[in-house]
Amino acid sequence: MASDDRFREHNWSNRPIRDLGLKIEGTPLEPVVAEFQREVEVLGLKVRPRLYLSTEWGVVTGTIAIAIPFYLAEDPLKDLHAKQGLMLEGNGKQDVLRYLRHELGHVINYAFKLYDDGEWVRLFGPITQPYLEDYRPSPFSRRYVRHLPGWYAQKHPDEDWAESFAVWMLPGHDWRDEYSDQPQALAKLEYCERVMGELRTREPLVVEATTEEDVGELGYSLEEYYGHMAQPESEFPHGLDGALRSIFEELAPEAGREGQSASKLVRSLERELMAYVYRWTGHFPERTRALVRHLAQRSDDLGLVLDPAREREATLALTTFVAALGMNHVHQGSYLP
Repeated sequence: MASDDRFREHNWSNRPIRDLGLKIEGTPLEPVVAEFQREVEVLGLKVRPRLYLSTEWGVVTGTIAIAIPFYLAEDPLKDLHAKQGLMLEGNGKQDVLRYLRHELGHVINYAFKLYDDGEWVRLFGPITQPYLEDYRPSPFSRRYVRHLPGWYAQKHPDEDWAESFAVWMLPGHDWRDEYSDQPQALAKLEYCERVMGELRTREPLVVEATTEEDVGELGYSLEEYYGHMAQPESEFPHGLDGALRSIFEELAPEAGREGQSASKLVRSLERELMAYVYRWTGHFPERTRALVRHLAQRSDDLGLVLDPAREREATLALTTFVAALGMNHVHQGSYLP
């Protein structure tokens, strides 16, 4: 059955995911994966990762199989994912390659057990360090490279290595120049350069390609998958109302002129705010989504409007407001002191 026909079927989102016939071959992912595999060939290593579709990006610890989110395989799935108010991790070719290089870092770490090397531990830290999903990064820290959004290198030593490796691997990238004034980050990249040269002649210690939540084994439907996702906290301080008023009262239309709904503008910015606030503050996209939707609802409740001619100013004000709230939450655990 052709891909387009499959997604025209009535209630296709109610079918078990394993019955949708999802795969990498013959989809927009195929040429991107092929380019990535050529990059892997250039490395000259004796390990080749297995790539498969799953529910999210990842490599099972101690294996060499890379999981790619299934929603990246077909445009209707990407549309459905976005409609849930979720961030697309792999929005375009370059973004997919960014994630693939990161995951390859994990593969190489596990295949050659680099985490047991004393210098690796000195530079990145012990891999046995607790892995915390809710981490609090320090934006622009000079100790870490910048690659995936949310200052991801700061999450755990394993992620620090994978991010450093991905920056080192980027074709045509002059990482020595970019990180010349960040000695700690540069030392990690130089370690990558040195150890990758050594690994070309070594046999991998691990070749297990265990998968987790392979798309061909998922017995639940897309509606069930998205319906059971955990929702972020929904309690917000009352003090946000005053800040909203201050933004839109300054941008209100003159007396007698019709105003534009403030909530409509807030809602229109949701997807971009989720992505960019996460990239530069580390405030998780799901939390930003809940925050933006709360601000939109409160704008309605307060009857806030703006002069349509001042929409650009309102967009800038809202962006800096949400980014500031995100920074507060990352560093204090709450939006207001």
